[in-house]
Amino acid sequence: MTVIGLGAMGKALAAAFLAAGHPTTVWNRSAGKADSLVADGAIQAATITEAVTASPIVVVCLLDYPVLHEILEPVGDTLAGRALVNLTNGTPDQARETAGWARGRGADYLDGGIMAVPAMIGRPEARVLYSGSRPVFDQYEGTLNRLGTARYVGADHGLASLYDLALLSAMYGQFAGASHALALVRTEKADLTEFASSLLAPWLTATTVALPLLAEQNDTGTQAGEESASPPDMQAVAIANIVTASNAQNVDKALLSHLFVPLRDLIGRPAHDRDLAGMVDLIKKPQE
Repeated sequence: MTVIGLGAMGKALAAAFLAAGHPTTVWNRSAGKADSLVADGAIQAATITEAVTASPIVVVCLLDYPVLHEILEPVGDTLAGRALVNLTNGTPDQARETAGWARGRGADYLDGGIMAVPAMIGRPEARVLYSGSRPVFDQYEGTLNRLGTARYVGADHGLASLYDLALLSAMYGQFAGASHALALVRTEKADLTEFASSLLAPWLTATTVALPLLAEQNDTGTQAGEESASPPDMQAVAIANIVTASNAQNVDKALLSHLFVPLRDLIGRPAHDRDLAGMVDLIKKPQE
């Protein structure tokens, strides 16, 4: 096992492999970052070539795709016959382009998206999504499960990145909404901890039960029944009241600026007779 890139996440990945008993070679441009891993039994490669050739599977976790190509381009030929598992965060197009680059150098490529923070790596609640080479996933699934629950999402190399970014979008949107909520409550000097634990967290948890239904409605093109969804005009009134209250409480609306405009349009012509599931169509750009 080789791990290239020893930032916070890369170190966590290498540590998980070591903890599971896998012989692990590590490499980083700043050699000192490997010290703690070497103390735990890792082998520190002196060069990137030595790192790549040390193992049949090379796991890469770097800042971004430009850094990945900067590091791997000079040693691309050494990847021939190896499995390249890329856990660098990027876009679907970058994943597909890198898959083509790897294929041209004889490597079998698996792209991944890590749905965890470094402290979660090695625990089952960490999830890592993979797409691309099914043979690589099948061969190394047991090893990859040492990082967290491994899930294969499809042969298209860009799917893991797409799902990763979609899930992060949902998380950041929820965090933005929660931060805005806390800012509103704090203006009245309320107990934020009590509000968050007894009201905010249970409310957000309860609302997630609607997500599969929302997805189903978009898949089938159906709308929710009157009994199961708030009318669009009611939603629009609530949004308008949030804006009014935010202004009155002197709370910046910037955190939710991405949300206010499309929700406002729920009662506009583009969203006539739609419920919240129709939001997905509203925010899709038309095909050029």
